[in-house]
Amino acid sequence: MAERAGLRATYARRTPRVTTMRVAIIHDYLNQYGGAERVLEALHALYPEAPVYTSLYDAEAMPEHFRSWDIRTSFMQRLPGWRTHFRRYFLLYPTAFERFDLSAYDLILSSSSAYAKGVIPRPGAVHVCYCHTPMRFAWRTSDYVERERIAGLQGAILPLALTYVRLWDVVTANRVDAFVANSQVVASRIRRYYRREAEIIPPPVDLPLYDPRPSDDFYLAGGRLIPYKRIELIVEAFTHLRLPLKIFGDGRDRQRLERLAGPNIEFLGWVDEPTRHALFARCRAFIFPGEEDFGITPLEAMAAGRPVIAFGAGGALETVVDGVTGRFFYEPSAAALAAAVAASRADRYDALAIRQYAEGFGRPLFLERMRALIDETIQAYEAPRPRRALARGHR
Repeated sequence: MAERAGLRATYARRTPRVTTMRVAIIHDYLNQYGGAERVLEALHALYPEAPVYTSLYDAEAMPEHFRSWDIRTSFMQRLPGWRTHFRRYFLLYPTAFERFDLSAYDLILSSSSAYAKGVIPRPGAVHVCYCHTPMRFAWRTSDYVERERIAGLQGAILPLALTYVRLWDVVTANRVDAFVANSQVVASRIRRYYRREAEIIPPPVDLPLYDPRPSDDFYLAGGRLIPYKRIELIVEAFTHLRLPLKIFGDGRDRQRLERLAGPNIEFLGWVDEPTRHALFARCRAFIFPGEEDFGITPLEAMAAGRPVIAFGAGGALETVVDGVTGRFFYEPSAAALAAAVAASRADRYDALAIRQYAEGFGRPLFLERMRALIDETIQAYEAPRPRRALARGHR
């Protein structure tokens, strides 16, 4: 707490005028809690009085402290069955975000993996977008359809409907003054699809006090239990290996995964933060089988001094150091994962070195880098404007 207070004081001394700007934060949807929402929490910490505009907000699915925020939703909040059918309304999201009236704000800060960057700022406002990825379902449609097991008429129509979404996505990239990517992988996609460069700032990792302790013999996996996370590879591999495995988290894929699992696999469901940290601290290793744009949970395991066994692709290549903080497997199959786990039984790791590596991704550093980038962007775009534009109070 003292460290964060010191950072806030440093920010205030550095840029006293910028903090008086009227700020709005935009996020795709608030109906599940994951890495993108942890980034949102950090952005909100920079501007705690700023309203958060989003398409949908399910208070029951989000941490309780979100209820103290000023959250403003779109007309989609009134659609029938939005909690279960929000994906089917994908053609309405562009309109939902474009209809937000942001004319009162000087700075727009969007947290986007799909639609949030498509808002329309007023002329003269500055728009900084933290891009988790260009929308995966639009630009990697065949992969998305396969992983989400979309078939039949819906699978046939979806690629045609997404042509409109892709066109909208490209056009709205011009409404952003500065892009921030969470990894080299995402920066390359922004360059390919939007023809824009992006500053790379990895997402924040909460670093609890380091409490070294001997590991138990169980392995750990978890997060949102949805198809593209590839948790079924872990279930199949560990059912074959008969090694103890704990899986935390929930999602629409849970029942299927439980049917596939052997008796050595325990599903914990949703767990609170202290329990998560205790699981990371006690596990033998954390298993990360999917190709993610970045992936915060492996770094949370490393913050506890635990190694990670990860699929060698995507963001994991930027966070896991082979032989130092974990090991890779390179074929997305249960057999390759099982072989990596079996080989890792002979590995030896320095828990303190793993923790020190994770500290390079801590939340204070993220806040400092984001603040610096926002300040630089404002200064670059505000230079030709009258200085009085910076003096207006936040409403």
